[in-house]
Amino acid sequence: MAENTEAGIKETEYPEEIFFEDAGYQNLMMQYKCAILELETKFRVLDTEFSLQYNRNPIENIKTRLKSPHSIVEKMQRKGWDLSVENIEKNLSDVAGVRVICSFPEDIYSLAGMLTRQDDIVVVEIKDYIARPKPNGYRSLHLILGIPIFLSDGKKHMRAEVQFRTIAMDFWASLEHKLKYKQDIENADVIARELKKCADTIGQVDNRMEEIRKMIDVQ
Repeated sequence: MAENTEAGIKETEYPEEIFFEDAGYQNLMMQYKCAILELETKFRVLDTEFSLQYNRNPIENIKTRLKSPHSIVEKMQRKGWDLSVENIEKNLSDVAGVRVICSFPEDIYSLAGMLTRQDDIVVVEIKDYIARPKPNGYRSLHLILGIPIFLSDGKKHMRAEVQFRTIAMDFWASLEHKLKYKQDIENADVIARELKKCADTIGQVDNRMEEIRKMIDVQ
């Protein structure tokens, strides 16, 4: 943002832009990045072990993201929290995010159980939108976890959100997200009903595919 002065145009910045350049904020983001790396490593290890035991890999893909400064500001303002490093760490549980895409619903619960049983993981919250889908049809298993990171001055737990989905659940959620933020959609109610039908079908197909896999495994 530019400010007009007698000397000409003086460059100024939004307060939040100054905040996001602060060393304290940068250090906090570094810690969240470390939590993501720790989680990725844990999942790679579990996938490797699972492959050895069951001769297949339960994880199709791992996606990670660090919440953008814009999203942080938007959420802090929406919740009525002052923008500070302390408030971000205290109040936001989804700055560090990991999404694990699995082949089958059973794999989701197996991996989640293996992860949460590790003695250095702190389970903060579990929301099972697979067993109890959202009204719009959204399905996913959400975990808020305390993840240990090891820095030069010691160990610290950072909160991170883990989302587990099957391939079909992830495809549905990606499409629903795009439509949700698209402006001036005609027949929005009709589309919402169709998406709900698709979500129900996806749930049935995921379960049926899992049954077929079990039939193959016993042979």
